[in-house]
Amino acid sequence: MKPIYKNIFILVIFNSLLLLVAFIVLTFLKADIHFYDISIVSCVFSVISLTTISIFLKGQTKEPDSQTLHSLVALSLKFLLELIFTVLWFIIAKKSSLTHVLIFFVLYLALTLFTIYVIVKTLKNKAL
Repeated sequence: MKPIYKNIFILVIFNSLLLLVAFIVLTFLKADIHFYDISIVSCVFSVISLTTISIFLKGQTKEPDSQTLHSLVALSLKFLLELIFTVLWFIIAKKSSLTHVLIFFVLYLALTLFTIYVIVKTLKNKAL
């Protein structure tokens, strides 16, 4: 299986597990956050991670100079998209309660660690 499809499959499973855990936690705890807030944040971060991974993996098939450019573009785009989403979420949507902030950064951390894992694994397996 191609690496991009494999990573998409793993990302979908990882996101499903995150949403399942969030649903279970929300049923047991009576938090003041709705499940659709968690699913929106999770889906947006998943799309950003998918975009980053696809740009990065596309660059890995190019010559070495282009690989570096694709890596920088992927990480820069990830940073900018997450910054824009942060502004939209906290300032425009006014989701600034403690539970919203915690959920936002837990999902940010989880999906960023997934992206870093894929990038490091790809670079580790690539012969220099």
